[in-house]
Amino acid sequence: MEPTDLATTVYPSPMRPLRINDTAPDFTARTTQGEKRLSDYRGRWLVLFSHPADFTPVCTSEFVALARQADAFVAIDCDLIALSVDSLYSHLAWLKDIYRRFGVKVPFPIIEDPSMAIGHAFGMVDAGSSDSATVRATFVIDPDGVVRAISWYPMNVGRSVEELLRLVTALQTADREAASTPAGWAPGDALLEPAATTLDAAIADGGGDAPWYYRERRP
Repeated sequence: MEPTDLATTVYPSPMRPLRINDTAPDFTARTTQGEKRLSDYRGRWLVLFSHPADFTPVCTSEFVALARQADAFVAIDCDLIALSVDSLYSHLAWLKDIYRRFGVKVPFPIIEDPSMAIGHAFGMVDAGSSDSATVRATFVIDPDGVVRAISWYPMNVGRSVEELLRLVTALQTADREAASTPAGWAPGDALLEPAATTLDAAIADGGGDAPWYYRERRP
């Protein structure tokens, strides 16, 4: 076993891939900012995202974009933490190169996962796979440690930082306002009232121009 493998501990590992509303498996691992435990982030929103490999073009573009928008995540009380199977020393060399070439210092930690223990626990890697090259997964985890959103991208398509910010903001707003967000919602847009769930409630909710199942709530 490589020495770096000893630093990654997952407790417990789920028997099936994670789903929305599951509790995220806790883990302790080495990162570019020292040892981190997932449960240390309780009380704040967290975006945990994986990338296929260091020193690759799409991943580099994502890290530069996320680093440049890091303050926007701080403003909505959301932390970022990244993961790949590359070693801690590879991560450090890559981040140093990004700083030298792009003038961007990546402010969030990157987890090393050479044994793929975390990747397997989160369903980022197929249980029978020895290669994580196709993994580009994102998990939005709420302050209680619950997975609230999951997205998967192919190796050759980069993620949208703007959409990730919108997603976290939409989740926070929906929770706070006990409402839903419609397609393309952005901060300041109308929300949607919960629809009636019984016939009596639907009948009682009649009147007005809007149907009982689609009622907007203006900010």
